Amino acid sequence: MDPIQIISLTLGAAWASGINLYAAVLVLGYLGATGNIVLPAELQVLTNPLVFGAAGLMYVIEFFADKIPGVDSGWDVIHTFIRIPAGAALAAGMAQGLEINQGAEFAAMLVGGGIAATSHAAKTGTRLLINTSPEPVTNWSASIAEDIAVVGGLWASLQYPWVFMAVLALFLLLLTWLMPKIWGALKRTFRSLRNFFKGRRLPDTEPQSTNGIKVELLRTLYQDSAEKDR
Repeated sequence: MDPIQIISLTLGAAWASGINLYAAVLVLGYLGATGNIVLPAELQVLTNPLVFGAAGLMYVIEFFADKIPGVDSGWDVIHTFIRIPAGAALAAGMAQGLEINQGAEFAAMLVGGGIAATSHAAKTGTRLLINTSPEPVTNWSASIAEDIAVVGGLWASLQYPWVFMAVLALFLLLLTWLMPKIWGALKRTFRSLRNFFKGRRLPDTEPQSTNGIKVELLRTLYQDSAEKDR
């Protein structure tokens, strides 16, 4: 691989790890085992049959867990402590193909961890919003789309590195704008659920209902006094 492909695959591995770590490991391990890419020494372990088998088993478990509303969000929360460090490790290991020094390798690890955290946060937040819908079709569609994106993204990072890096940059810029909106929507959703289970109305509807009662009361009193004057 040329340096641009290595850089692109480094970023792609980190990004994919934040969405579906086990699919990313399977793709990289398969590409390395079949000779499509030459993995750096630190990542040769991905071609080991035991690692390949373990990643395949965990992918099957995640394939089903990721499609059950509620279970998918719990799975994502647990994997906050797995996907991000793994994304950082994959990025650092892949960057060794550039024959860089330890400082640059550490920088690659930080960037990889940041990208993995970003894609993981986007997936987790989006899934929490999707779970407010009672039907399971959206979960299945989102999960399958994520798996396709991981495989397609890693393939694109290898075949079309410049295009992939440009799309990744747009993705990160979009998330910078979108994440505060997702966070705001999540807070409103949780507030609504909390008020629902407590049997209370939403705060913004209470003043309106109280004011309505006051207006009706004043109107009735005014009409009564007008009739007495007649």
